[in-house]
Amino acid sequence: MIRAHALTKRYGGGRRRPRTAVDHLSFEVHPGTVTGFLGPNGAGKSTTMRMLLGLDTPTSGRCTVGGRAYATHSAPLTEVGALLEARSLHPGRSAYQNLMALAHTHGIPRSRVEHVLGVTGLTDVAGRRVKGFSLGMGQRLGIAAALLGDPATLVLDEPVNGLDPEGVLWIRTLLKAQAAEGRTVLISSHLMSEMAVTAHHLIIIGRGRLLADTTVEQFVRESGTGSVKVVSPEATRLAELLAGPGVTVESAAPGTLDVRGADAEHIGRTAAAHAVPLYELTPHTASLEQAFMDLTHHAVEYGTPGATPREAATAREGAAA
Repeated sequence: MIRAHALTKRYGGGRRRPRTAVDHLSFEVHPGTVTGFLGPNGAGKSTTMRMLLGLDTPTSGRCTVGGRAYATHSAPLTEVGALLEARSLHPGRSAYQNLMALAHTHGIPRSRVEHVLGVTGLTDVAGRRVKGFSLGMGQRLGIAAALLGDPATLVLDEPVNGLDPEGVLWIRTLLKAQAAEGRTVLISSHLMSEMAVTAHHLIIIGRGRLLADTTVEQFVRESGTGSVKVVSPEATRLAELLAGPGVTVESAAPGTLDVRGADAEHIGRTAAAHAVPLYELTPHTASLEQAFMDLTHHAVEYGTPGATPREAATAREGAAA
């Protein structure tokens, strides 16, 4: 299990303007599930992960992995597998040599090195120097290093970065399998579509503070960004009947309404009560990306000028397509 309690990290001071990267952040990551760690750029995700792994010292607060601070583990590779920067391995050594160098520090047998090379699909290129690896191959090698000690906890920053579609499916299946075996799995990613089908639980931060700690299903359900498509020959009249606090009605085309803040049952009952014919009444569940954008738009450090959260999410979805 991973625990963070009142974790705070400040930079600067003296002549430099102080900056708080992480601000009294508390959360728990439980074994047996894949937990997504989300936040806009500059939210403090990487800083938090670095503190979890003992690479940065908290200004205040504390964090533990498996009940202990990372630095106190006598054999950390067998306790925590981490991927923060895939290119941190020696470029002049082969994939096999890099993994064997790590294995020697913990007395890990050669058979385990060969095993993780096979798991990550690198057996055929194990003898090649890392400097010649593509981004995706380097990412696979970083994941192999994280798996080397067969750890109880995995902390992975952007694990699908540089992977092709087959590789993305592979890492998704791998992470779910690791969690199913009872391991604690914490991953960060900017790909909301992938996080929606990989993670079960979410920890979302913005400007270093906790914004949400919930399941993916509950977060999307309670986001309030879902809509109902309504088609009626009396759409204008129905829009007037539905108008009220918390209800937004937009017309995408003549006779068609996009209603937010009212569910299909309420819309149907209102239409029936006033004898308004309906040709279509279709609920649309919000995507994880839409819910995320609505929650974090106020915490974005570098946003698109003039874009609403919904417009930004639509633009991102269009670019991904």
